[in-house]
Amino acid sequence: MKGVMAQEHLLLWKSAIVLAVLGVQCIAVVRAEGPKTPSPLRLVADVPMPGPPVRFDYQSLDATSGRLYISHMNADQLVVFDTRERKVVANLDGFPRVRGVWVVPPHERVYAAARASHEVVVVDADTLKVVARVAGVPDPDGIAYAPKADRVFVSDERSKADAVIDARTNRLVTSIALGGEAGNTVYDAGADRILVAVADPAELAVIDPAAAQVVGRIALPGLKEPHGVALDVVRRVAYVAAEGNHTLAVVDLESRKVLETHPVAEDPDVLSLDPGRGLLYVAAESGNVTVFARQGKGLVSRGQMAIPHAHSVCVDPGTHLVYLPLEDVGGRPVLRIMEPAVND
Repeated sequence: MKGVMAQEHLLLWKSAIVLAVLGVQCIAVVRAEGPKTPSPLRLVADVPMPGPPVRFDYQSLDATSGRLYISHMNADQLVVFDTRERKVVANLDGFPRVRGVWVVPPHERVYAAARASHEVVVVDADTLKVVARVAGVPDPDGIAYAPKADRVFVSDERSKADAVIDARTNRLVTSIALGGEAGNTVYDAGADRILVAVADPAELAVIDPAAAQVVGRIALPGLKEPHGVALDVVRRVAYVAAEGNHTLAVVDLESRKVLETHPVAEDPDVLSLDPGRGLLYVAAESGNVTVFARQGKGLVSRGQMAIPHAHSVCVDPGTHLVYLPLEDVGGRPVLRIMEPAVND
């Protein structure tokens, strides 16, 4: 009997050792995961916004006045925000399903793409009164201004074209066929060219602003349905985000080649570059913001963070603050102001 009991004690003792070892191994596995990757952005302030808790879209910053123009798309409103005082200056009605917005300081005008009324609405930046409505743009979206030609270019998304507006007369000049659905339109000051993301075939269309003609095309292999575009004019690089396969491409504008690609969050939308800090922000419809740091002509990831409804982003190159209009935070819209959480 004592022998049996001794064997049972021995088995229990061995089992205890095994469990202890397994327990140590479990703890070791948990510890091996290490700390979570720190968020690339930290909160500065949440400023209440007017209007209902519905979708926002593009933004445009006038660095001289410090005014940020924000399209409150599903509220049919254009919000004017003072970044220095951190307060709403005005909330303008009469912009049906407003999408793209762009401020043109030389004319003291703001151009807003009203999708539902198929027009571009022109606002006096001083009086904040509508001074013109440019009809004939069926599906307006992204907007850019070419100063030498003194023309405004507007992505006509579903029409697969780029509309051209004379900034002096605010009249439609022409519409340039692109051959595919138009994504964002940007101005390349380094070459005095307009660049437009084209969904299919995936490419950047290169437009001569004065001639109002496509003068070149840059193929974007590895991208499906490119849409968002941001430029590093000094380094001659374009950053292009593809909605179809959630991929960001780094494009050398001199060699016209894709240098590298990076995964981003699902359905990337708006991009914004802080040239001073060398940080690129990619906001996505999925409510995630990916941050990259410039490394030569390439990029290295600084991380990603979830921010519900954050698909529009604008960075102030002077203060390095990041602006994210969010449609619903606790039942109301807010403008979330953030700053980089990592050192350069």
